[in-house]
Amino acid sequence: MIARHVSKIASLVFILSLVPAGAADNPLLVPGGTVKKLGGGYSFTEGPSADREGNVYFTDQPNDRIVRWDAATGKFTDWLKPAGRANGTYFDKAGNLLACADEKNELWSISPDQKVTVLVRDFGGQMLNGPNDLWIRPDGALYFTDPLYPRPYWKRSPTTQQPGERVYFLPAAGGAPIPVATDLKQPNGIIGTPDGKTLYVADIGAGKTYAYDIEPGGSLSKKRLFCELGSDGMTLDAEGNLYLTGKGVTVFNPAGKQIAHFDIPESWTANVTFGGRDRQLLFITAGPSVYGAQLRVKGAQ
Repeated sequence: MIARHVSKIASLVFILSLVPAGAADNPLLVPGGTVKKLGGGYSFTEGPSADREGNVYFTDQPNDRIVRWDAATGKFTDWLKPAGRANGTYFDKAGNLLACADEKNELWSISPDQKVTVLVRDFGGQMLNGPNDLWIRPDGALYFTDPLYPRPYWKRSPTTQQPGERVYFLPAAGGAPIPVATDLKQPNGIIGTPDGKTLYVADIGAGKTYAYDIEPGGSLSKKRLFCELGSDGMTLDAEGNLYLTGKGVTVFNPAGKQIAHFDIPESWTANVTFGGRDRQLLFITAGPSVYGAQLRVKGAQ
């Protein structure tokens, strides 16, 4: 009898080990929490960022618009249209929304009253591949990824005019961007830690995510493999966990161990951020819809 019970327990443990993360209780969700659909009817949602009040701005790139989700009411309104075919976005300390404007492969700063300033037009006199995602470090300098995804609305050659698909650094004072990671296949998602010391970059083309030390002058050092998974967009929570997107949202702790997975009922999950007044709403952009999940942990500040 004892041997039979031990055998049953061993079999149960083996079966549970095969259950994908997220199929059981997710340790990041509030008790009883689930992923809920917040809105839909879009073509392809991307680039979510939250302002000081927790309102989330995200892009609907095929429809050339930036949409605002109100944290107090849950309502959606078009905030900017046309929007330069914006992709990834990030708010600076002054409340400007920086956007990877893919229509002309530029980097924009959009003021609260919707005035556009072009921060980066090209590199070396040639058009960029198409800025995709960005992160602003504490001193106002920023990093952005520049993979090549040919677009049907481009009036330029669909082939790259740069030596490769790279990560660039833009000093807080502006000027020309500086290549700081040139050995990646297709860099995409990017995020840094609040202390400005570590940068995560997803090489979606290679199916890997790397961590780098950030040097004061903007260069990156001590490149190391963080996990064997690429990502479209990414974010961090206050505990240092890294959220990667693609087939749902997969979460890794600071040591690079997977700790959770959020299943999303869409073919592709593009990006993710923390929003809401308490900064505990995981806001997820996925194809034609956006989703939310209330977590026990806040987003990184």
